[in-house]
Amino acid sequence: MNIKGKKATVAAGQKKVYDFLSDFNNYEKLMPEQVINWKSDKDTCSFTIKGMADLGMKFGEKNSPSYLTLVPNGKAPVNFTLKVQLSADPLNEQQTEVKVDVDADLNPMLAMFAKKPLENLANTITGELKKVFG
Repeated sequence: MNIKGKKATVAAGQKKVYDFLSDFNNYEKLMPEQVINWKSDKDTCSFTIKGMADLGMKFGEKNSPSYLTLVPNGKAPVNFTLKVQLSADPLNEQQTEVKVDVDADLNPMLAMFAKKPLENLANTITGELKKVFG
């Protein structure tokens, strides 16, 4: 299942946004309110989604300053990849377009339950990034 997140434009340069997103310690403020018990270091994080599951994530791929992937770390109830794409604004170097997509390997039954929370996660990350960078 592929979930396309909404694009958002943040008021910061591409490298600054990439550096922020390259450290899991910054992700707690980007998570939906259902995320609790957050623990992180620079390269990994773990948390609980209220009423659902415990998850851990790590970086799968980092391609500065335009692309990162976040993948499960440890035992995960679903196999997924969060793909974060950063595009510099050619007319304004202090603006970056951010898009978060989710690729999840789910059977059709699980997909019905997981689609909305995964979509919410992708869109919350971009929405909260806009708040972080003004």
